[in-house]
Amino acid sequence: MNRSTALTDAQVSAVVPALQTQVHRDWAPVWGSDADLSFVASGRQPPAGAWWLVVSDDSDQAGALGYHDLTDEGLPMGKVFARSDINAGLQWSVTVSHELLEMLGDPDINLAAYVFTSASAGRIYAYEVADPCEADQYAYQIDGVLVSDFVFPSWFENFRKAGSTQFDYGNHITAPFQLLPGGYIGVFDLSSGSGWHQLTAETMTARYAARARVGSRRERRRTPRDQWLLSEPR
Repeated sequence: MNRSTALTDAQVSAVVPALQTQVHRDWAPVWGSDADLSFVASGRQPPAGAWWLVVSDDSDQAGALGYHDLTDEGLPMGKVFARSDINAGLQWSVTVSHELLEMLGDPDINLAAYVFTSASAGRIYAYEVADPCEADQYAYQIDGVLVSDFVFPSWFENFRKAGSTQFDYGNHITAPFQLLPGGYIGVFDLSSGSGWHQLTAETMTARYAARARVGSRRERRRTPRDQWLLSEPR
């Protein structure tokens, strides 16, 4: 959806074929989720039941170039701030690709990987598939459009040995949980506690989520996260 004055409908619609190729050709065979994309011009509304990817001008959160949200129907929505990207000297198409893939990878923003250090301690890694390799220098072109690199499921698998498999589409990452320069990941450190325990239907009184709803962000535009979800510096 184009809601930007910095970009014309023609400029935004021109990247859609490249994004579609990335989803069908590069993303879906690895992650198993797919999507059909369509362009919604300025002043038009998307059909009911659609997930939204909205291109606007200026960030509505301090330091954010893009993040996840929900539509009025409670469905996944990605926000991209094109003029903020342009003013930062970055490619807005990379942010669009970044948010698109992260919506497909974790649409409810509640997935995480847990790396054990003991029976009751460890580190939880947010399931953000573009953050570790988000810098424009690792992006790649599809028909002249620059799109974001992204990690593979193996990036979240701590048993993998360095160099043993492919960890991101661009083959820049060589080990699980490695962050490239300019990359980051949200983590939650568990120093002590009860460890894993079971919930049953009879005792569960509230929805259980692996982590709180947070925003996705692009490099140099840090989106505020819940206090317990920390950014791991490179």
